[in-house]
Amino acid sequence: MSHDGPFDLVIFDCDGVLIDSEIISARMLVQELARLGVVIDLAYVARHFLGRSYPTVMATIRREFGLDLAPSFEEAYREELLAAFRRELTVMPGVTDVLDALAVPWCVATSSSPRRAEMSLELAGLRDRVGDRLFTASQVANGKPAPDLFLFAAARMGVVPDRALVIEDSLTGLRAAQAAGMQVWQFTGGSHFRVPGSAADPDPPPARRFDDFADFFQTAPALQRPT
Repeated sequence: MSHDGPFDLVIFDCDGVLIDSEIISARMLVQELARLGVVIDLAYVARHFLGRSYPTVMATIRREFGLDLAPSFEEAYREELLAAFRRELTVMPGVTDVLDALAVPWCVATSSSPRRAEMSLELAGLRDRVGDRLFTASQVANGKPAPDLFLFAAARMGVVPDRALVIEDSLTGLRAAQAAGMQVWQFTGGSHFRVPGSAADPDPPPARRFDDFADFFQTAPALQRPT
């Protein structure tokens, strides 16, 4: 597969990029942990948990707070979260226009569980657009910040890593993309970026930072289909 521009594929993270879900997830986690006597704030969640898979979050809580969360906690948290998503989840402004105008193939690579990813995309009205181009951390040995998921997605899409562009929001995701040898842009328009402590400067920095999908094609016009 070859394309005149610098990229043959765009890989989108899901939570905090395509859908404005991270602030809902963070709020629910704070609420559920508080019931067990673990008091953290949104800034703590932003620093330590954004972009990471559920098992990684649970391992961190176990290590930092000495709390072994019962399987029933995960089930209750996921159900509460999905209920909150049904009430509040929205697609990021401008995302559907970008997806529909891309001149190259695209896919989604997320740390979310398959069930949560499927439901989130459905609620946001994106499920049909994504089709079978959804890849989750459950399909690889190591989740983000390891490069496995992005390398897996590129391989399944038939694209070599250095011809793939990744759109991410979290430091974890940025590190994963960089480790995969892919160019990465950081999207900073999600509601969670208004939480104090969430906008730490990545090191190394992404190739670009943007906070509005209306500006997506400005620095790479070759990615846009001619109108």
